[in-house]
Amino acid sequence: MRIGAHYLGNGECEFTVWSPTSNSVGVQILSPQQQVMPLKPSTEGYWQAKVNDVYPGTLYRYVLNDENAFADPASQSQPQGVHGPSQVVEHQFEWTDETWTGISLESMIFYELHVGTFTPEGTFTAIISRLPDLQKLGINAIEIMPIAQFPGDTHIEPNLAFRNWGYDGVYPFAVQSSYGNAAALKQLVNACHEHGIAVVLDVVYNHFGPEGNYMSQFAPYFTQTYKTPWGSALNFDDAHSQCVRNYFIENALYWLREFHIDALRLDAIQAIYDLGAKHFLWELAEAVHHFSQGENRKRYLIAESDLNNPQIIRPPELGGYGLDAQWSDDFHHALHALLTGDRQGYYQDFGQCAQLAKAYTDTFVYDWKYAPHRQRFHGVSCRDRPLSQFVVCIQNHDQIGNQMKGDRLWDRISYEGLKLAAGAVLLSPYLPLLFMGEEYGETAPFTYFVSHSDPDLIQAVRAGRKQEFEAFHYEEGPPDPESAETFLRSKLNWELRNEGQHKVLWDWYRQLINLRKTHPALLNQDRNFIQATGDEDQQLVIVRRWCEESELIFVLNFNDSPVTLILPSQQNARKVLDSADTSWNGPGSQAPEHLTAAQELKLQPTSLVLYELEGRRQGAEGRS
Repeated sequence: MRIGAHYLGNGECEFTVWSPTSNSVGVQILSPQQQVMPLKPSTEGYWQAKVNDVYPGTLYRYVLNDENAFADPASQSQPQGVHGPSQVVEHQFEWTDETWTGISLESMIFYELHVGTFTPEGTFTAIISRLPDLQKLGINAIEIMPIAQFPGDTHIEPNLAFRNWGYDGVYPFAVQSSYGNAAALKQLVNACHEHGIAVVLDVVYNHFGPEGNYMSQFAPYFTQTYKTPWGSALNFDDAHSQCVRNYFIENALYWLREFHIDALRLDAIQAIYDLGAKHFLWELAEAVHHFSQGENRKRYLIAESDLNNPQIIRPPELGGYGLDAQWSDDFHHALHALLTGDRQGYYQDFGQCAQLAKAYTDTFVYDWKYAPHRQRFHGVSCRDRPLSQFVVCIQNHDQIGNQMKGDRLWDRISYEGLKLAAGAVLLSPYLPLLFMGEEYGETAPFTYFVSHSDPDLIQAVRAGRKQEFEAFHYEEGPPDPESAETFLRSKLNWELRNEGQHKVLWDWYRQLINLRKTHPALLNQDRNFIQATGDEDQQLVIVRRWCEESELIFVLNFNDSPVTLILPSQQNARKVLDSADTSWNGPGSQAPEHLTAAQELKLQPTSLVLYELEGRRQGAEGRS
């Protein structure tokens, strides 16, 4: 069932809303003159009507039981914020991406960005001028953090009124008004496609934000059977759940159909509770894949999940939900722990070179193994799934923003460590994700920030943020999440990418991405064509990747002292890349340009060296 207000042309608009508990529903037209038009009851608790003399830009609300009026749960525009009326949207747009056939999932290189802090303007339109730089870097997919309408304190200047990561959205169909309107988002997507860049949209199907959430006034969108970190869970398997499921499936198709979005990143799917015979994610995947069959390109669903469960991405015929890919936190945690020495929280489960080696070959470090932090066995093997179904990173909005001060790796590890981290991710067989500014060593933090108008909610958020870090016994508390200054400090210093060591780091990322896109051994994502070993004594991880015609071997040195080793190969090798080279602002390489079999190799501290073995690899297919 299609929901919301749909402009049919010639001043006619069709309104559809789900409210099974209401005895009457009317649509209140607020302009040019106020009037209330009754809706007719339909099946399963839906109410519908076609209304004349309603044009794009018209403001409206729904009146329930002839009493209270609320914005449309499926509103496509909230120009006055989460407490204001909804607005009728005209979706006509002059698209020029007819020949766009998309980017295949296995070749995507993601660049996660937050619209409000990516540019000084904080708008969709402002992003467009930066697309050539991302294209030059080698990025072919931007991942936009959630843009569903979220609350703001409208008592301050307009450009600072709305400050939010996006996960507090309460109108999943409405484009965040401070970022621009629906047409501006379409203009951005159209421009991305012109630059050969796919667009991934982060969507939240596990909760609604706390302010402006009037969903319960309409229908049983929530269930008391389960609890999430944000309160009652959404109702995906209780009474009337079929219409809740329809709501979110329609939302997914809305972004794909009206905005030409290429993929959706589903936030924290472990908080989507459904014990029914057909999980909501399975039904969602079916709908999206069916939609793709009528298009000239495939659309994708990518899950964020900490379950270490490949059922999410297995096809239904193998008992799975059929999603296309999922995040793998274990790779990040293993790499982060080695680089930073952090052992707080879930990082206590990591810190061994053997674990990062396992993450390269098996994806999940915890595949039904005891996890000390969780105090239970966790995960299950995913070796039956292709490596190209997993997304990895060393920085993202969560891993930076959930630090007390939002510190990036730039402030936590050495410059040599930054290059090592980049190589570890981009030379992996998985789908790499970069967080905005990572590629040049952004110095601004990415701190948790919000903007609410409810004083009690503001105090609750502040108290919760302080409590989150009490166990760490820091001398100072976290930055005030409600402060506009906290938000402003998180804006990128984009000009840094052309300066000094920042420019060198940008060039390093570009070189790694180019290698990833062009070298046959790195293009091969077959799980049987990679080996990795960890050496705890020397703090090394050695990775071999190959295809029939070539083989690469690279060494990740996490030791803060020089290390001498012999590569596990009987062939001569040619050096391809060395992070210690002075050309990369390194201390100077001690690794030879050409390496004979059994020759000693000396590595600088905290460095990465990549060699290509000379001659065609024999019997490669037999090793795994």
